[in-house]
Amino acid sequence: MTPAAAKIHIDVSTQTLRVSRADTLLFETTIATANKGVGEENGSECTPRGWHVVRAKIGANQPINTVFRGRRPTGEFYNPQLRQQFPERDWILTRILWLSGLEPGFNRLYAVDTMRRYIYIHGCPDDDVMGMPSSHGCIKMKNQDIVRLYDVTAVGTRVLISA
Repeated sequence: MTPAAAKIHIDVSTQTLRVSRADTLLFETTIATANKGVGEENGSECTPRGWHVVRAKIGANQPINTVFRGRRPTGEFYNPQLRQQFPERDWILTRILWLSGLEPGFNRLYAVDTMRRYIYIHGCPDDDVMGMPSSHGCIKMKNQDIVRLYDVTAVGTRVLISA
């Protein structure tokens, strides 16, 4: 018999992410979801709700603060000087868990497709404030937390995002 799969629950109202297996809490941390709230529409910059799955894991063995653009390392490592040089950049750092919706017409396919919207759980600068909505739709985490989550999460892990 194989062990029960882990599940991730993202609670937008409390800005928390919890990982559990069966009825056991494995990990909990504060996160930041979309500054514009929840919603599924393409271009909304909102965090999509409902059931999702981790479709891809990106960034294995990359150093902390590796900068990603288009899901590829740029060769840069985040630091305050880089932020000052590129103040408008949406910083995607360290690791990426790319989400795909599981509910056709709600968060999958058509103009509501989470994966086509490039919605991730990803690392961000450690000086970004957690616990307050501030992303462009993704779920941001501190770098040490995303490494921990990445290491215990398999492709196919189910993710519930609730408001």
